[in-house]
Amino acid sequence: MTDGSPTVTRAFRVAYDGREYAGFQRQPHATTVEGTLLRALAKHGLVDRGDGPTHATPPGYAAAGRTDAGVSAVGQTVAFEAPEWLTPRAFNGHLPGSVRAWAAADAPDGFHATHDAVRRTYRYHLYAPAVGQAGPADAPHAVDDDLVGDALARLSGEHDFHNLTSDERGTVREVTATATREGDLLVIDVAAGGFPRALVRRLVAAVRAVGRGAADPSRIERLLATEPVPGELGVGPAPAAPLVLWNVAYDGVTFAVDDEAAESARAAFGERYRDARHAAAATGAIRDRIGTPNEETE
Repeated sequence: MTDGSPTVTRAFRVAYDGREYAGFQRQPHATTVEGTLLRALAKHGLVDRGDGPTHATPPGYAAAGRTDAGVSAVGQTVAFEAPEWLTPRAFNGHLPGSVRAWAAADAPDGFHATHDAVRRTYRYHLYAPAVGQAGPADAPHAVDDDLVGDALARLSGEHDFHNLTSDERGTVREVTATATREGDLLVIDVAAGGFPRALVRRLVAAVRAVGRGAADPSRIERLLATEPVPGELGVGPAPAAPLVLWNVAYDGVTFAVDDEAAESARAAFGERYRDARHAAAATGAIRDRIGTPNEETE
């Protein structure tokens, strides 16, 4: 279904708060980011309406990545043949505040958002106070920044990451992994051309264990070895919520920020951030109150 307007291949940058979605990829009987995008296009009259997996997709449709349940994004990219009037601002007219388009680019014919991506960057916000700076309650989460940096350096480069993913193919990747301290957070950036399933979250979990002293630094070399690790040495994925698909790079494609759409997105995510901080403040107050003498009131 189209409205008869001339179309161009257009790529959209999409941000979303993944905490309330069962992942990006549409699936039956679940609320997903992709399903939300396709419903918005249906409301615009650009695709046929449907339910669950029967939602139609516009010609040339593809997305840069299929983020897992709970994972968020600021650089997710979807591309398809779109009428010229479908700007990010217009797209947002039928999207909820948790999903916002904020930039767009006219792409060459035959462009494919998945296959033409040359670099993907994920960012993980790890709660990890520096050793010596954490209070008693946070001591179990504290890490040695030097150990973390060394582990990330070992994981960088081209390796077979078969011990850090459930995928059986496509496990050889060239990865760059770094960390930057921001107060009690370690912001871990992991970049590669593409990623096998859950690699970033398992990588973060392995680095966290080394940084906390729960695993010897040699554990990294064992995970990168050819031999499969036994079950007791396996690494489960770190939680999904702190992970963000941060950027997807393409050769020869330049995105223009839609100022009005971007401002709307900042406002929507700002409100969600304030709500999260309020909830955190309440639970923090409960934590601090437990065990203190009873307060008597008149």
